Amino acid sequence: MKKTVLFTLLISACGLVHAQQISVDQYINTYKDLAIAEMKRSGIPASVTLAQGILETENGNSELVKMSNNHFGMKCKSTWRGETVTHTDDAPDECFRKYAKAEDSYRDHSDYLKTSPRYASLFELAPSDYKGWAYGLKIAGYATNPRYPQILITNIEKYNLLQYDVFTPDSSLTDVAVEKMKPVPVADVPLNTGPEISLKNNSKLNGLKAYYAAKGTSLLAIATKADIPLVKLLDYNDLSTDGLLKNECWIYLEKKAKQGNRDMYTSLQDETLYEIAQNNGIQLKSLAQINNVPEDARIKKGTKVKLRSSAQLTDSK
Repeated sequence: MKKTVLFTLLISACGLVHAQQISVDQYINTYKDLAIAEMKRSGIPASVTLAQGILETENGNSELVKMSNNHFGMKCKSTWRGETVTHTDDAPDECFRKYAKAEDSYRDHSDYLKTSPRYASLFELAPSDYKGWAYGLKIAGYATNPRYPQILITNIEKYNLLQYDVFTPDSSLTDVAVEKMKPVPVADVPLNTGPEISLKNNSKLNGLKAYYAAKGTSLLAIATKADIPLVKLLDYNDLSTDGLLKNECWIYLEKKAKQGNRDMYTSLQDETLYEIAQNNGIQLKSLAQINNVPEDARIKKGTKVKLRSSAQLTDSK
């Protein structure tokens, strides 16, 4: 009788362990929204992120992910200041990052790729080039497994992860904005450095929400703080590349207007047409068309710059 009871308990225990195993489909359904959110925030294809998560966590069942919420095998490195766990991987008892929740792991993974110069070439690829991303990660040294790219590609194709590499329908991006997702050079500075960002008291320029950012501020950090996809923030501000601001300037948190709130602006110093556009909350393309000058024009001190076209002036009367 005792043997029978013991045998039954063992079966039950094994059954319990088996029931706790997460399938690939369950992993995808659980974390696809996080991958999509990070794609919109940072430009990393959701398919690639999910494929990495599936591989690194054994679709959510690895010892490391269970004890640390670390979905991407992120090791401590010298820059990590958070909690840690030890885990045997390439060597015994290596130091790995520990996160409070999966969302923190996904965000840190994006920030790590985005701010490390050795992964900069990946952001020059089209978002649909998942094979380029897979091989690029291996070449840049993300993983030691020689079959890492092939495994990622297999996961993406087998589980149709490309369906998540879509920036719509909740995004109203223009074709130009989507095109800007391709070349996004990065700066060799982690996001936890640089000026402190506070968006509590946004200013209004030309009726638009704007933030006056200090030199050295990360555009990705502003986008994150404002809960705006990076590609949209770039589009709002007539920018094609991410990075750190070389000079202090206004950064708009919504799309700029096609005309100013006054007729004319007189340049107080030598400046670029872009600087005038930012200081007056006007789309650079519109300002260039109104004044019949190229978008990269330099404006001399004392020059009068029209902020409204003749047609707009007539309509406002």
